[in-house]
Amino acid sequence: MNIIKATRKYESWLAGMTEIIQSEIDLKHKNMAENPFSFFRAAFYRWIQVFNKVCKDDSSAPYVLGVGDLHVENFGTWRDIEGRLVWGINDFDETYYLPYTNDLIRLTASAHLAISENHLKLEKADACDSILKGYIDSLTAGGGAFVLSDKHKWLHDAATFRLKDPVKFWDKMSGFKESKKGAQGEIVKTLLKSMPGYSPDYKLVQRIAGLGSLGRQRVVVIANWNGGLIAREAKAFVPSTYVFIDEELPEDSFYEAILDNAVRCKDPYLSIKKKWIIHRLAPDCSRIELESLPAEHDEAKLLYAMGWETANIHMGSKKEIKAVKKDITGREKHWLHKAAESMLDAMESDYKEWKDEYAKNNDETKFK
Repeated sequence: MNIIKATRKYESWLAGMTEIIQSEIDLKHKNMAENPFSFFRAAFYRWIQVFNKVCKDDSSAPYVLGVGDLHVENFGTWRDIEGRLVWGINDFDETYYLPYTNDLIRLTASAHLAISENHLKLEKADACDSILKGYIDSLTAGGGAFVLSDKHKWLHDAATFRLKDPVKFWDKMSGFKESKKGAQGEIVKTLLKSMPGYSPDYKLVQRIAGLGSLGRQRVVVIANWNGGLIAREAKAFVPSTYVFIDEELPEDSFYEAILDNAVRCKDPYLSIKKKWIIHRLAPDCSRIELESLPAEHDEAKLLYAMGWETANIHMGSKKEIKAVKKDITGREKHWLHKAAESMLDAMESDYKEWKDEYAKNNDETKFK
């Protein structure tokens, strides 16, 4: 099955799981043709399809409850129950039981892509070493969340660099297309209840965000409260793409399980309500894009932290960690680098095919 057929099949499955927005699916197709990194982020379904074939030895590694769709821009900040700023992985849409190696290989592959596209400046081998060292050190230490109030000043400075002008954030939020207040009535009530106080002065907008989740419904409530703007979003929840790949897998949601069990300072505003993921939107509660980081930041240290945080998540699978430690210490020296490059070769081939086909059919008739 080539990438065109795989995409059509995946989107057909997705449409059976939730109501999709076709204009966003069209935008996703366009973004996938623009560069390898966008394709990588948008085509997780393809990653799963080729992983077992390309990384046969790695696919038999011990299983943990993992992130699945992990990459260098799947990190952000939020406020914990004490109001402290916390940094870590902030998207668990694809959470499922998977080989622990998947998250490490995908994170490393995304770093290699970011280097190739000049978003990161260090050498690929150094990026790989930083991620792996962070992961192993975290396993050894028993993990540790990244609270940015009194520790990790370097990470605090890097993560908050984009917060210097929150006006831009609210201008962007307010600039999204407005929805009618009668739309999605029940979920709007849930969003309003999640706010600190009811305000009749609110509006609904259709936020367009992400790449892998483009096409899913997003309902955002923006309200004026005590002299400032606040926002809550509901994103349509669907089972992990692993269920699409293997129809015999249960459609169980492990989203809350991974949040409850990982080494983590939880976001008190993040929850699952029926078939919606509810969370707070704010300048200090959002995903961090690489281009938003300050020009002078320690990239090796940042990737080390990403590796450490990946282990934080995996340590939620307490019974499996002993096996993970044994497996990772027995691996050959350059296994992670080789696996990441092999997966990138496979994804690069798919990207070229997608780009060529999209260029020939930019009206997208073959993608619908």
